Amino acid sequence: MNILYLNHYAGSPALGMEYRPYYLAREWVRAGHRVQMLAADFSHVRTQQPQAGDQVIDGIVYRCYATPPYQGNGLGRVKNIWAFLRAVWADTPRLVREFSPQVVIASSTYPMDIWVARRIARLARAKLVFEVHDLWPLSPIELSGMSRWHPFALLCQAAEDAAYRNADVVVSMLPKVQGHMAGRGLDLKKLHIVPNGITLDEWQGQPPPLREDVLQALAAARAAGHTVVGYAGSMGLPNALDTLLDAAALLKHEPLHIVLVGGGHEQARLAQRAAAEGLSKVCFLPPIPKAQVPAFLAGVDIAYIGWQRVPIYRFGIAPNKLMDYMMARCAVLHAVEAGNDPVAEAAAGLTVAPDSPADVAQGLLKLAALPAEERRAMGERGRNFVLAHHTYPVLAQRFLEALK
Repeated sequence: MNILYLNHYAGSPALGMEYRPYYLAREWVRAGHRVQMLAADFSHVRTQQPQAGDQVIDGIVYRCYATPPYQGNGLGRVKNIWAFLRAVWADTPRLVREFSPQVVIASSTYPMDIWVARRIARLARAKLVFEVHDLWPLSPIELSGMSRWHPFALLCQAAEDAAYRNADVVVSMLPKVQGHMAGRGLDLKKLHIVPNGITLDEWQGQPPPLREDVLQALAAARAAGHTVVGYAGSMGLPNALDTLLDAAALLKHEPLHIVLVGGGHEQARLAQRAAAEGLSKVCFLPPIPKAQVPAFLAGVDIAYIGWQRVPIYRFGIAPNKLMDYMMARCAVLHAVEAGNDPVAEAAAGLTVAPDSPADVAQGLLKLAALPAEERRAMGERGRNFVLAHHTYPVLAQRFLEALK
């Protein structure tokens, strides 16, 4: 098939997040399909921005449209979204003429790309797929406090409703969305759940060496005889890292060392806060290439992932970093209250209440007190769970089966 994949933030191992479009597309290309990826040339989640224009990455043809840079979630990001959608809309005749898509996937986190994808699909007489990462506008409403009557929220709601009406297939990463989507008009016969996962080749062979500053931070914690708690990923408000710092303050005199690797809107503020509060056993480091993540996780004893206590997670969670943690055989401390919990399902660690520094602190102490063999057994169970349910060859095939 010819698959046209719209994802504003699509990345690659070299470019950074988002990784899912790349991994799915790479599996489809390996299976003999053609994939045209449409993305913006600027995204806040990438570590490296591509040049505007066409390039081929592992057999996937990327077309990146020129968009203005931005910071934060204000008007600049809205202008960036508008520029991308306008550019794809204008490019539609050429895309249909040159690529002849048979499947068009709208997958840009925000739902407004459904209108552009619908236009392409109608002109090409292609199947229209709506891929759901997060529920918008519910996510900005419940996570960021946006009013449901805000013009941007109303625009997102109109787009979400249009997607459920017009899409031939809806693919959701979140597993507990049936009630919400049915309430917005979706015929649940169209719905298929395809969660996030990992790609096996990144976990085979010897990982590339860690960057020197990360290596030194881990070595210093080991030399002090401390249990190492690791975090690898974006640093935004939804990641609940203030709760981790609050827990670190409670654990100041315990032999625990926390190493956080990543970027994001909150990284600078969190690092300044840790320094101001004298949290000397908390270390913030810049993002590392994805290929180095396995080596980083191999150097930690406990991996942390946290969430805010917000109603939106009743629909389920599908975090990329958790799949990495489990694949790396980490014992995981998971601070969450959600519709699903892969850590509990796999018996791969300990789940505690979100937004509770005391519970996070006690959870870290409990895991640190376990014999190393018991933590390793948790890690093995997590890895086996991912291998059974969350590898991209399996997920890519499930996605294609949904198209039938």
